[in-house]
Amino acid sequence: MSPPVRAGGPVPVDVLVSGGGIAGLIAAAAFGQAGLSVLCVDPAPPVTQEAAAGADLRTTAFLQPSVALLRRIGLWDRLAPFATPLQVMRIVDAGGAQPVPRLVREFAAAEISTEPFGYNLPNWLLRRELAARLAELPGMRFAPGTGTAALMARADSALVDLTDGSQVRARLVVAADGRDSPVRRALGIGVRTIRYGQRALAFAVTHDIAHQNVSTEIHRSGGPFTLVPLPGREGRHSSAVVWMERGPEIARLRALPPAAFEAELNARSAGVLGHLRQATALTEWPIISQIADRFAGPRTALIAEAAHVAPPIGAQGLNMSLADLSVLLDLMTADPGNAAALDAYARARRPEALARLAGIDALNRASMLRARPLRDLRAAALGAMHALAPVRRTMMRAGLGLR
Repeated sequence: MSPPVRAGGPVPVDVLVSGGGIAGLIAAAAFGQAGLSVLCVDPAPPVTQEAAAGADLRTTAFLQPSVALLRRIGLWDRLAPFATPLQVMRIVDAGGAQPVPRLVREFAAAEISTEPFGYNLPNWLLRRELAARLAELPGMRFAPGTGTAALMARADSALVDLTDGSQVRARLVVAADGRDSPVRRALGIGVRTIRYGQRALAFAVTHDIAHQNVSTEIHRSGGPFTLVPLPGREGRHSSAVVWMERGPEIARLRALPPAAFEAELNARSAGVLGHLRQATALTEWPIISQIADRFAGPRTALIAEAAHVAPPIGAQGLNMSLADLSVLLDLMTADPGNAAALDAYARARRPEALARLAGIDALNRASMLRARPLRDLRAAALGAMHALAPVRRTMMRAGLGLR
């Protein structure tokens, strides 16, 4: 249904970014840096303090191509002081009778590059720094507390009705508004969704052994348990945890008293960083895999979780989102949102995203295995692939999104 026209007509902008998560804020900064007029809207204000209610306690590992994009759009110098380099990706199989490491394999960035694999930053801090950057850009307006209510796209522009009662006419709408994207629904674009019955806990810990800029993914059953390096916290070594498990198990863990939860936490970590202590509150979210049937519509591009959702394995999620944005920027012309550019964007991104989601799906299913013989097979496959240097390097480059 067409949004009603308000008295005085809609406000014109070059780009409307629907969604003020990390991907949306980076997209808004990118188009604003390019000199376009940009409006970024999101129903919820960004939570920019770690201890505040609703803070996103996950972290984001920006891999090499994403760091290159952040440099290109003038954001990296602002974020670099808070970033922890990821020099080694370590995979631990603890799928034996006891939750102890029985196979450890390391993938070192130095084998394929003079740069780290990437850099890790807390999501709440990213929101703080990105919102501050938007406030500096001329022609940029960030409107937290306002969402997208309706959209009608024509050949020359998109007319967007916002939840505050205002209207905007945009030459390009960038849908970065999540897995339940209002923009995607308004365009009538369907999705294909895989539900794993898993949920994830995200929080920070302190620990006895230095992480040495190593990201560690520990496999047993139910899903991976990942420790990602963070800067020190109150004089202690610190890492971010993403703990994936089946839903009932996550519910059981969350119901435990603190001492019992800490015991479970240390058992699941297999002792790789010594004793772990919970340092922040727990956040929780469901694990799905999802891809939109189309990545573009008239005057509209779907990026990030509006286009694709991946389980948090191998730091792929936001890096896929920034790959979307990079392609959009490369195709931008004097008329952002023109049909030829959007068609090229969809052709470039959807097949690549679909292939990457298939790979992540396979890895996640392997990480969930319960039967000991299958867990043994998983460990043997990891050992065999790591032992072959050409295969190992190909896997690392593919994980980074490098050719």
